[in-house]
Amino acid sequence: MISGPVNPEDAQRGAIQAIWTFPSMLASSFLLAWGAEAAQFYVSQGLALAILAWLQVMPEFAVEAVIAWHQDVSLMTANFTGALRLLTGLGWPTIWLVYAFSRRRRGEPGFWRPIRLDDEHAAQVVGLIPPLVYWAWIIYKGTLNLVDAGVLMAMYVGFLAVVNRIPPKEHEELADVAAVARYVIGLERPQRRLAIAALFLAGGTLLCLVAQPFLFSMIGLATVLGISQFVFVQWVAPFLSEFPEFVTTSYWSRSRGKAGMALMNMASSNINQWTMLAAMLPIVYSLSIGRPSEVPLAEHRVELMLTLLQGSLGMIILANLNFQAYEALGLFGLWFVQFLVPHWREEVSILYGVWLAFEVASALWRPGRLRAFAIFPTLWNLSVRQRVQG
Repeated sequence: MISGPVNPEDAQRGAIQAIWTFPSMLASSFLLAWGAEAAQFYVSQGLALAILAWLQVMPEFAVEAVIAWHQDVSLMTANFTGALRLLTGLGWPTIWLVYAFSRRRRGEPGFWRPIRLDDEHAAQVVGLIPPLVYWAWIIYKGTLNLVDAGVLMAMYVGFLAVVNRIPPKEHEELADVAAVARYVIGLERPQRRLAIAALFLAGGTLLCLVAQPFLFSMIGLATVLGISQFVFVQWVAPFLSEFPEFVTTSYWSRSRGKAGMALMNMASSNINQWTMLAAMLPIVYSLSIGRPSEVPLAEHRVELMLTLLQGSLGMIILANLNFQAYEALGLFGLWFVQFLVPHWREEVSILYGVWLAFEVASALWRPGRLRAFAIFPTLWNLSVRQRVQG
């Protein structure tokens, strides 16, 4: 266990370590993000966003693995739910805000115009359904075991197979890539490969070295400040580990026609964390104990249900393949309330549930509300025919 009372001297030492662990975590995240941005131009088009999302959340995996190894279910839940709620509650609205203000700066009309998604993006929207449904079962039974890990990993493999068949419309434009990644792409082929490998190696090595001291520095800092360790790990750790992804998607959001891709990059990260990140937990937890074991989650059902309701609402919101201003502001508002008053979990859960029920029911008089589900089978059949003919 790594939570609980902390010796004052240890807490102070941990807090001081934050001076170097926090910047180091950000540095490792940026190195991996730059490597991922450069590498996406040299992989199959359909897998670009999924692979980019995978590499962008590696810091989150490292922190969660350290917590799981120490068998601290409370902090494990805090970091897992905090990361997911940050992506949907802050990440998605940030994309809309950057998109809206960039359009205003360019003198384009319609500040409140929604972000339009392409038909190809129905794959990411529909891809959120299986893990969300399965997580309802996990929350109900109150445990996360190795069988669940296998099911969740199979879901992610299935998602990759789908997006490979139904690729996104286009890659990121070179002009929208971060300066470091753009420099690497401009190198000659041998040097380019070495540079991309060096970014991954440096980012991964730094990540492995800093993950555990980063976690302990957060616990020490929380103790010194008199803040709940659960709350601190839930809000601070995900923000630092996900920050480079916010930077990457902001590049896309402010460019013409790229906001939808930015939104789908974060949706891919949501799917990644609901499946592969969650699947990692019982595996590392069992290795730490030395035998196959279940992660006990019954005490954290409210926390997990709040996260599940937010994720389900986000999926339904995107099901009409556009992201409205009121939806972005609503998601942000409910996330910000949780940030300010963390113990309002039940109240916010009810608000998510009511909003979700309205959106689902509104499909009766809003025919386009669930458009992604109608488009997806057509896209799948078309891609199958194209492959057969090709």
